[in-house]
Amino acid sequence: MFRFLVSSLQKIFYQSDEITLLLKAHNIPWVWVLLIPVSGGLAVGLIIYFFSEQDRNGSVSDVIEGATLNNGRVSLKFGLVSTFVSLVTLTTGGSTGREGPVVHLAAVISTWISNLMNAEDISSRDLLGCAVAAAVSASFNAPIAGTLFALEVILRHFAIHAFAPIAIASVAGTIIGRFFYGNVTEFTLGNETTFAFYSELPAFMILGLICGMVSVVFIRSIFLIDDFATRIQHKNNIPFWLRPTIAGFILGIIAIKFPHIIGVGYETTSGALTGQLALKTIFVFAIVKVAAVVVTMAGRMGGGIFSPSLMIGALTGLAFGLVATSTFPSASGSETLYSLAGMGAVAAAVLGAPISTTLIVFELTGNWQVGLAVMAAVSTSTALTSKFVDKSFFLNQLTRRNLNLINGSQFYLLRNKSVGDVIKNNHFDLIEEAKFEKDIFTGKNFISLDNSLELALQAFDQDNVDYLFVFKPKGEKRKSNLLGVVYHLDVLKIYTEALIKNSQEEHS
Repeated sequence: MFRFLVSSLQKIFYQSDEITLLLKAHNIPWVWVLLIPVSGGLAVGLIIYFFSEQDRNGSVSDVIEGATLNNGRVSLKFGLVSTFVSLVTLTTGGSTGREGPVVHLAAVISTWISNLMNAEDISSRDLLGCAVAAAVSASFNAPIAGTLFALEVILRHFAIHAFAPIAIASVAGTIIGRFFYGNVTEFTLGNETTFAFYSELPAFMILGLICGMVSVVFIRSIFLIDDFATRIQHKNNIPFWLRPTIAGFILGIIAIKFPHIIGVGYETTSGALTGQLALKTIFVFAIVKVAAVVVTMAGRMGGGIFSPSLMIGALTGLAFGLVATSTFPSASGSETLYSLAGMGAVAAAVLGAPISTTLIVFELTGNWQVGLAVMAAVSTSTALTSKFVDKSFFLNQLTRRNLNLINGSQFYLLRNKSVGDVIKNNHFDLIEEAKFEKDIFTGKNFISLDNSLELALQAFDQDNVDYLFVFKPKGEKRKSNLLGVVYHLDVLKIYTEALIKNSQEEHS
């Protein structure tokens, strides 16, 4: 339904669907091309201002956070608002993708189902994986990649217990997608996608390195401009709801000359995969697309990063292929094969998902005969990108929100457990060792009852003590507000149990 709404509303606003947009956009008055993104940006700003609990749009990173820390759940209200914001963005000139909103909407549905069933722990996280796999499969007609995306990106493990239900859900999503859109691939390749085999493999590895550099520039540009826009906003006291409006104005200016930036952009990706673009056009389109995506993301508008990555990768690969095949015509195959490999290489590096991205490239194109070429490019691209960007775009988004899941969830296993779970209410003999001046506690070893055990563990490490005094929430540190004691050993015991449980889930 999300896919249908994107294409239907875009057809209303631009009198064209995404396939024919490039052909018809120049017939639309330039004023209209400018006003649509501005209006969309204003709508996005007002929606977030009045209905969202945060000053940003949601993304796949929120789903990863939900899977890792929130028992397989996301905020229902925030998820619905983010989905609607992304729908407005994609249909009014925003330059992002539809996979992020689809994944977030799937997480909202699985959260509702988990709440309905009172599902906990493994069950709720598996339900989340099922929802994401089905949504990706239905949206892209890619059941294998949908399954692996849920395991590799969202759950971040390949446990046996999760594979069967997620695979079944992915099949179900594919059937639904094919019922409405037919069993057709998203992209059609050129007739001559040939591979000169071993002699050409080094070229694909070089392409992977170039795609890795493009991915690093792409990711860092988004974060750099986002920080710059935030500083400008705070310095000039610009209201938040105006930020997407300004981004929409910039996008409108760009779209007047380069309408290919509008929406998901699969028509340009398809043109690259069939070799219909000239070298000069490729460079211009790639640079402008990166700029448009950066503006959209920094403007806090909605949408995902996967589709733009595919487009930028396809353009990068085609440019490399045109140069390579013209330089070594006797030792190379078709330039469109480089476009295919580049598409997978950039997307894999940005998403931090080489396995599922490699497979989704095959499923999107229906071409399984060029596996070595794509794998060579994907492997070198992800290896290079990982040296400059930790893991993925999504995990870096979380890090920027002070949630570092790059090295795993072990540091956050106690976040949802409170001091009240381990408090000892009858150990007041330790009061004699504490410092009280006129009934006011002056020591450092104290904590509030409503604090998390994660904070308690940090306090133990910092103060090098064996116990903490527990006081009433928001109460003064007086004897009368003292509730009990929490011991370092008790917190470590719960932490060890959580680590064992987490390890068992990942390896079961």
